[in-house]
Amino acid sequence: MSDISPADPVAEAFEAQRDRLHAVAHRLLGSHADADDVVQEAWLRLSRQDSETIHNLAGWLTTVVGRISLDVLRARQAHPEAPYDDRLPELVVTVDDGLAPEDDVALADSVGLALLVVLESLGPSERLAFVLHDLFAVPFDEIGRILGRSADATKMLASRARRKVRATERPTAVGREQRAVVQAFLAAARRGDFEGLLRVLDPDVRLTVDTPGGAVVTLGATEVAAGARLSAGAAVRGRAVFVDGLPGIVAWREDGTPLSVTAFTVADGRITGISIVVDPARLAAMDLPDPE
Repeated sequence: MSDISPADPVAEAFEAQRDRLHAVAHRLLGSHADADDVVQEAWLRLSRQDSETIHNLAGWLTTVVGRISLDVLRARQAHPEAPYDDRLPELVVTVDDGLAPEDDVALADSVGLALLVVLESLGPSERLAFVLHDLFAVPFDEIGRILGRSADATKMLASRARRKVRATERPTAVGREQRAVVQAFLAAARRGDFEGLLRVLDPDVRLTVDTPGGAVVTLGATEVAAGARLSAGAAVRGRAVFVDGLPGIVAWREDGTPLSVTAFTVADGRITGISIVVDPARLAAMDLPDPE
């Protein structure tokens, strides 16, 4: 809980910056809860600081939020055994009503959140340099002070991060062809059609299942198809959705409780990635549509 008094002019100035600071921390960390903690810590540090010594409050707060977030990112890297769901961005699930995501205003945030998954591939310093400069227009010299590097070195970090993002960034438009590939996969899975599954799976497809115990990864079309065929005939109801801007499906048990949320990455007419959430805690935290 915040102990900020609205009558305090410093507190009022901080409150005017709160939403922006939360956005910065959320882009860096991929978690609203972590972002809230970072912003609160920034306020505590500000409350202990002589405000007369701060000439640019917005810049000072951005630097503080950046440093705290960098510490969190480095701690995650040093302790990968941290709970898996603490490192996952919140998913946005929206009903697929036949429109492309770019035509649906409600999906604007989900397309943006898909970037958080890409950012997970970056190192802490790369992520900070890319997010602060490319997404929030923070000058390189200010970012360099956070990282303890020169402006030129920081530019190189951001450039390297930008190349990685461009190489792995998910498509933001889901066209009819992508939907058709996903539908073909689901139809083949329902029939237990092994050959049909192989036709729509990339040979190097990656399947990630988020369970209460952590992530379970399966690689390769043969292994993924075998698992999909085994699940054929399960008594579930499904509904087409977008998951962070990707084509997907929500499945419910017969009693109406959510069973899973699945997102598909499609490239060149084949499925290259499947991400499934079956963790009841994560499913319960999602804002899911009702079964059809």
